[in-house]
Amino acid sequence: MTRIDAKFAELKAAGKKAFVSYVMAGDPNYETSLEIVKGLPSAGVDVIELGLPFTDPMADGPTIQLAGQRALDIGMTLEKTLELAREFRKEDDTTPIVLMGYYNPIYNRGVDKFLVDAKEAGIDGLIVVDLPPEEDDELCIPAQNAGLNFIRLATPTTDDKRLPTVLQNTSGFVYYVSITGITGAATAQATNVGPEVARIKASTDLPVIVGFGIKTPENAEDIASIADGAVVGSAIVSEIAEGKPVSEVLDFVKSLADGAHRA
Repeated sequence: MTRIDAKFAELKAAGKKAFVSYVMAGDPNYETSLEIVKGLPSAGVDVIELGLPFTDPMADGPTIQLAGQRALDIGMTLEKTLELAREFRKEDDTTPIVLMGYYNPIYNRGVDKFLVDAKEAGIDGLIVVDLPPEEDDELCIPAQNAGLNFIRLATPTTDDKRLPTVLQNTSGFVYYVSITGITGAATAQATNVGPEVARIKASTDLPVIVGFGIKTPENAEDIASIADGAVVGSAIVSEIAEGKPVSEVLDFVKSLADGAHRA
């Protein structure tokens, strides 16, 4: 059982919904990024999604693209991202970390070496948005054999024919992308998301967490009420981009977490 599995079992036993936060590793700099990540659990975050900076983030909107560029500009790498996770683990051995990004940096490192290093750094799961299920032998299966969850995205265009393929080797949780298009492009609506979440849950026992387009505590509450939890990324990254103090960023995160936990 991974930390992700344990966390969702704990939340289910308590009758609570999950709040998942996304931040870009190294944004706006290594020290501030580490301080923010260390503060997320006390702000109510159940699972941390840690963005891996990459030069061509095709699924991300301008907010997260710019965060990745800021991180790259200060020299952030895959190795430094793993180092950030190692530093976090010195103080927190329970909060799950999901590394979210693209395959190229992992491929360049070598899958076998990456999986050993990620596990040693305290990474619990992977979301690799540009590896489809047809490529599961490339990373998904080796990752699960190494004890890491491989979390798959389902989208509004994942029809009933495609859904079993998406779910086949998914573990940890299913990430439902609430809108078509890039991150930060629109606002998620519970009335639209609810039927899709129900459709996915009819095909899997995994938790279904909804992300993309969740921007306010009220929005987080609405979405979490019809799913097993909510993910917020761009709204948090925007607070960081504005140069707000870490304490203000974490206060905003707490307001979002409180919203999701009210569901």
